Amino acid sequence: MEEASGAAVGESSKAMAAAEEESDAFDAIVMAETRFHGEGYQDGYAEGVHAGAVEGRQHGLQQGARIGSEIGSYLGFALTWQQLLQKTSDEKCSKKLKVLEQLIEMIQNFPLEDPVYDKLQDDLEKIRGRFKQICSLLHIPSDLRLGSESMSFSF
Repeated sequence: MEEASGAAVGESSKAMAAAEEESDAFDAIVMAETRFHGEGYQDGYAEGVHAGAVEGRQHGLQQGARIGSEIGSYLGFALTWQQLLQKTSDEKCSKKLKVLEQLIEMIQNFPLEDPVYDKLQDDLEKIRGRFKQICSLLHIPSDLRLGSESMSFSF
């Protein structure tokens, strides 16, 4: 009888082990979706971070080039007019020269190599305002697109 009960216990533990293996296999299948979702999320996140860095760098380069071109155009404009107006000794010209010198000083103090400068936009707006002021004094339209495609020269 002990053999029969031992056999029954052996059968019972084999059945439990089989049920446990079946349960583990079932859990593995059920959990596979969650695991794959997590792995997919991590892979997608890593790719998104990389793509965002590349896109952000490209955008920063474009914005920096645009601002640099704008500031350079203003400086060239101001230096040219400063040279032209220094040849005359008219009182009206002295006011124009003073504003031109202020614009040149603002541009020279503009932080071209510090992209995290907290007053970058404020200073850029002040330079644009001073440029519009000198354009008004010189009777030149301030909406002149310096260096843009709308201006064309033919030789």
